[in-house]
Amino acid sequence: MRVLVVDDEARFAEGISRGLVAEGFSVDVAENGIDGLWRAREVQYDAILLDVMMPGLNGYAVCRALREEENWTPILMLTAKDGAWDQIEGLDTGADDYVVKPVEFPVLLARLRALVRRGRPERPTVLTIGSLVVDPATREVRRGGTPITLTSREFAVLAFLARSAESVRSKLEILNGVWDDDFEGDPNIVEVYIAHLRAKVDRPFGVETIVTMRGAGYRLIADE
Repeated sequence: MRVLVVDDEARFAEGISRGLVAEGFSVDVAENGIDGLWRAREVQYDAILLDVMMPGLNGYAVCRALREEENWTPILMLTAKDGAWDQIEGLDTGADDYVVKPVEFPVLLARLRALVRRGRPERPTVLTIGSLVVDPATREVRRGGTPITLTSREFAVLAFLARSAESVRSKLEILNGVWDDDFEGDPNIVEVYIAHLRAKVDRPFGVETIVTMRGAGYRLIADE
């Protein structure tokens, strides 16, 4: 299995490389984002270990560029930045996993092996319901070519309905599918987000595609 390590900390990259080679991996090392992006484009790797803070191009930019080119090689981001929003940004740009330095090599190895086992994920299918287009990969929403800006939660609710378009989904199904299992708030939060979506996705375009099925739930239908 061939792995690309992209990290500007030479000692760290060398240590990781030696450890992976000892475990039977074939390893290439790039010392900055520009070289890392070039190697990732030229060679088919089983996985990429990608540092975030690097000269030239940072890890977020490298990951985003590869995903925009539909390169779906599994990416494990490595960084000393342990903030929640740092991790969210890494995952939202297309990384498959995120590890905070310092990390014990056995843990890193286990996470890497898990990524390799899963293989290259296929790009999520673009969902088209009438004039509404929902792209789970880029988190973009368009109606008739016009982009629509949604919050993360609004997008999650819309995508949940779009994946089963024309079918009725109950409030409980939406709650379980979008919110955490530990959510203990008011279940009527679903109604609030449905109202937000109608105000952004339907009303400005003069359509009614998010339909309330009384006593049953909600249904996303195609506009005529």
